[in-house]
Amino acid sequence: MSGKSALIIGATGQTGRYLLRELLDSSVFTRVGEAGRRLTPLDELPANATAKLEQKTVDFENIEAAALHEGKWDVIFITLGTSRKNAGSAANFEKIDREYVLNAAKAVKTDGEQRIVYCSTNASNIKSSFLYSHSKALTEQGIADLGYSDTIVFQPGFLRNTKRPDFRPLEVVLGPVSTLFSYLSSNVEIGVDKLAKSMRIAGELGTAKLPASAEASKLTWDTKEFTVIGNKGSLLLSKENL
Repeated sequence: MSGKSALIIGATGQTGRYLLRELLDSSVFTRVGEAGRRLTPLDELPANATAKLEQKTVDFENIEAAALHEGKWDVIFITLGTSRKNAGSAANFEKIDREYVLNAAKAVKTDGEQRIVYCSTNASNIKSSFLYSHSKALTEQGIADLGYSDTIVFQPGFLRNTKRPDFRPLEVVLGPVSTLFSYLSSNVEIGVDKLAKSMRIAGELGTAKLPASAEASKLTWDTKEFTVIGNKGSLLLSKENL
């Protein structure tokens, strides 16, 4: 699968910044694109890797104007997301966390073979009354409904080693707790660097070639099948020498 192209949407986020570097270091992807409202400064990236990087600033309120489909990307990675607090309201959260994601996934799709890899959460639950959980599940279903050749959804637990510009008291409280429980279960937390590596590997291999360590499962939404990789599978996949 050499000579493939990859586009990442959300590369300036916590997982996205690690994933971008994974893609740039990959020998599988010879062309890498980054699309977002903000772009990664080139001086923060390895000089020998930026030659294969294409960057495009996009307006998510008018995503079609960016003509992302013209890149004919083989694999699309989406790590775009926000929090209810940062969004400012429930409506803005759903706009950014779901509407922007689905519109971008739709805008970049072509008629050819394409794979999409989306970073969701293990809290995803279509029956939940909690905004975050319910919205994430709707986003997963919306992406599956687009009918990509291969759809892979990552559902990680608590994200470790983040470097957020804003103070999040809940993360400060939950961090030590999740670390304690992680000794009892592999489904609790994961470092963003490990998650990024697992997403890169899944994007390279695709569902059909995923190793057993990924513990991938299949879900179906309205006749559309998609692959889900949980926190434990992400941790194990990150240990693969791939």
